[in-house]
Amino acid sequence: MKHIFKEGTHPAAPTLLLLHGTGGTETDLLPLAEKIDKDAAVLSVRGNVLENGMPRFFRRLAEGVFDEADLIFRTKELKDFLDGAAKKYEFDRNHVIAIGYSNGANIAASLLFHYENSLKGAILHHPMVPRRNIELPNLTGRHIFIAAGKNDLMCPPHESLELQDLLSGAHADVTVHWENNGHQLTWTEVEAAAGWYRKIRLRNSED
Repeated sequence: MKHIFKEGTHPAAPTLLLLHGTGGTETDLLPLAEKIDKDAAVLSVRGNVLENGMPRFFRRLAEGVFDEADLIFRTKELKDFLDGAAKKYEFDRNHVIAIGYSNGANIAASLLFHYENSLKGAILHHPMVPRRNIELPNLTGRHIFIAAGKNDLMCPPHESLELQDLLSGAHADVTVHWENNGHQLTWTEVEAAAGWYRKIRLRNSED
């Protein structure tokens, strides 16, 4: 998968996995990584699917309707890529935190839904529920931040609440941050995610 890797400057910091939205590239979310943790390693990945020339991480049948078979295939593709990248770049595979927006947030959520040890945590900007009627793995110890828009027509509030319930039901620690906006990624929600991340890191260092 086309990607950018930047080595971290602190050995205790995680690797931030950056996953763009539809039509984005591996450079889109680099400013978010700098805001969240400037000491962390960064692995920013471009989706392998094209929709009208726009990169995505998996196919959809219509807006809001996922191609489930392709989602499952692409989730494994990303998981296998992460496993290989950890060996190639020598980062801790068990200390990866995803930062995803829209389609990127959905593939990050799908990693959590399908693979127990795929991510240490995730910051999900405007995600949807990737799959329904499946048993999630045990997500104890996983910290998840969801940024949602109260006026998001593409990802309505009930999607965020359902995702929160499903992840919490699998024993993840889930925080939801609400914005009075639509589907756009705002700097205020990035700042909220950064504040949440600092609290989580402090809490983990005290445990």
